[in-house]
Amino acid sequence: MTDMPQLVSVFNTVGGGAAALVALNDILTSAETPSIVVLITAGLGIMIGSVTFSGSLIAAGKLQGIKWVKKLSLPGKGFWNILFVVLTIVSFVMLCVQPNQRLLWSILTTVFALCYGLVFVIPIGGADMPVVISVLNACTGTAVAMSGLAINNIALIVAGALVGAAGVTLSIAMSKAMNRPLLSVLAGGFGGSNSAAGAGEGPEGTMKETSADDLAVQLVYAEKVIFVPGFGLAQAQAQRELADLGTLLKDHGVEVSYAIHPVAGRMPGHMNVLLAEANVPYEELIDLDDINPQFPQANVALVVGANDVTNPAARKPGTPVSGMPILDVDKAQNVVVMKRGRGTGYAGIQNELYFEDNTQMLFGDAKASLQAVIAAVKELIN
Repeated sequence: MTDMPQLVSVFNTVGGGAAALVALNDILTSAETPSIVVLITAGLGIMIGSVTFSGSLIAAGKLQGIKWVKKLSLPGKGFWNILFVVLTIVSFVMLCVQPNQRLLWSILTTVFALCYGLVFVIPIGGADMPVVISVLNACTGTAVAMSGLAINNIALIVAGALVGAAGVTLSIAMSKAMNRPLLSVLAGGFGGSNSAAGAGEGPEGTMKETSADDLAVQLVYAEKVIFVPGFGLAQAQAQRELADLGTLLKDHGVEVSYAIHPVAGRMPGHMNVLLAEANVPYEELIDLDDINPQFPQANVALVVGANDVTNPAARKPGTPVSGMPILDVDKAQNVVVMKRGRGTGYAGIQNELYFEDNTQMLFGDAKASLQAVIAAVKELIN
């Protein structure tokens, strides 16, 4: 599960690249001049497939944590986006109106589309990455469908249409959940644009540490506990330990819920899949809109590996997470955060939650920490 987002991006890379190659082959190997319908559908397959190929490669590199990929920056991204969009569209139009020069125009369309895929994804970072994966997934399906139309292959048309429709639906839903206009996503006008703003302005105060034994006491004597899972849970492969802790507390009469942010993790539905793997009952997985009103009644909110999606800085302007809907963890009576170290989240800024008066930190590997808490809870209960 830890590498699943990267794997999805690699699949998008392969799918988009294959669709573009199929469309290119159909245009370039045709003995006769292709019809306008074939030129349009194949050209769209080349364009969309090439954008998906290069964009997904960058996304996979970012998600894998490859340093040189993460450090890539693009000054004047708006200019480059517009430039390569215009060049790609012009090449595509020329491919359709000058089929006798299809070798030249198909190659130019491919090159410009590949460049647009790069400039589209390079500026994007932080918690916006799941939205990008959704968009690229939609592009993969659309490219496959266009290539299928070009070569009159029903299987490709149906499969591509299904993937494309699902990807578009998910992209729209994810954009709404992130409070990001989808057109802004397609223009590359989000994610990382504010990284410089506020990046050097860390919250004031100090982090207060706690122990597994103290956390166990809080949990056992609580009436309502909310677990907040994030990518750190997936990284530590600690979903089963979290589920076991939840079962222990429920058997002791504690009300337990799991707060699910739509973009927690590195891909859409990451936490849902992770907790389903640990056999957490579906009714205990509560989405952002329904769980936020419950935080003030929670005696303890236990954050396991979630960072940017719990950062109160999202409520302020001028930060990399500004405007993003967050889980209102800071409104719980007591907050305990399990975290590997004191570093920043994926958005590159420190989480203000960690410095709140009602927040305590339990540093260490999430799996080992949860195992220690489970042992302490069992001692208290027995």
